Amino acid sequence: RPLADDARGVSIGRPLPNLDCHVVDESMALVPLGVPGELCIGGIAVGDGYLGQPARTAASFVPDPFGAPGSVLYRTGDRVRWTADGTLEFLGRTDRQVKVRGFRIEPGEVEAALRAHPAVRDCAVVVRAEGTERTLAAYLVADADALPDAAALRDHLRERVPEHMVPGLFVRLDALPLTPAGKVDRRALADDRREGIAPAAAHVAPRTSTEEALAAIWGEVLGRKTVSVDADFFDLGGHSLLAAMVAARIRAGMGVTLPLRRVFEHTTVARLAAHVDEVRGQAPKPSGPTLGRVARTQRRVGTVDDGILKSL
Repeated sequence: RPLADDARGVSIGRPLPNLDCHVVDESMALVPLGVPGELCIGGIAVGDGYLGQPARTAASFVPDPFGAPGSVLYRTGDRVRWTADGTLEFLGRTDRQVKVRGFRIEPGEVEAALRAHPAVRDCAVVVRAEGTERTLAAYLVADADALPDAAALRDHLRERVPEHMVPGLFVRLDALPLTPAGKVDRRALADDRREGIAPAAAHVAPRTSTEEALAAIWGEVLGRKTVSVDADFFDLGGHSLLAAMVAARIRAGMGVTLPLRRVFEHTTVARLAAHVDEVRGQAPKPSGPTLGRVARTQRRVGTVDDGILKSL
C-alpha cells in the first residue's frame, strides 16, 4: 500500500547515469509508483561482491532479472519508493523490519507517516515486549499543548498506513534517547515501560460491580493502572490476542462465557458490562466490597491464561 503524499521520507534524488535503479518487493517484482520496496542497483558501477565474504556476496549480489544475461543486481537493503517527479525517497532499512502478530512491519514507514502530523517534531517506532506479547510502540517528541490524544494519532495513521502498522501505544518524550554515537537508542526505548498518552475524553470510573471487575481485567491485560469505562479497548492498544485474553479472564474470573466476537462488538467497559449483565440475566449491581474478591480471582487465573486461550 502506498504512503500518503504528506508522509514523506528523505529524498535521495535521481539515479546517476549508467545506473539502473529498481524498487522491488520480496519476490523481486517491480512495485508501482509510490509503493515502498527494496532498492536494487544495476549497471556498470556494480562490483563483483564483497572481498573474502562469499555468504554476504551471495545474499546481496544476485542475477539481474531486468538486465542483460549475466549481469548482476546489487540489493542495497534500503527501503525506498519512487515519487511522481522521478526521484527516490529513503524510508528506512529492510533489516529494521520487525514482525508483530504475523505481519512484517518497517518502522521507518510508520515514523514517516507520524512525522507528517504537524504536532510531531520527532519520533521513533520500536517493538515493546510484554512477556510473550509484542506491541508496536511509538515514542513522540512534540509540544505538550499541541500533541493530540492517542485516538487522534491512530486516525491520522489509519489514513496513511495499513491497520497492522498502527502502534498500540503512543508515548510522549521530551527528547529521544541517543547512543554515544548520536543515533536513536532503540534498545532503551524497547525497554521503556512508561504508560501511553491517555485518551482526551474525561476518565469515567466504574459505576457497577460488573464494570469494576471488567475494568480490572482490562487494566491487567492492557498494562494500565486505570481504565475509563467509556474508553475504547482498541484505542487503548488492544488487539485480537489481548481480546482473547479478556474473554478468557471473564470466563475464569466472572464465570461468564462470551464468544470472542462479543469483545469486538462491545469495545468499552460500559457496553461490555451491560452485555455481561444481560447474559447473566440480572440488572447491574452497585459496586461493593465483593469486587476485591473478583479482582483477586482474576490475578490468580492470570498464571493459567495460556491454557485457557488454547480452549477458545
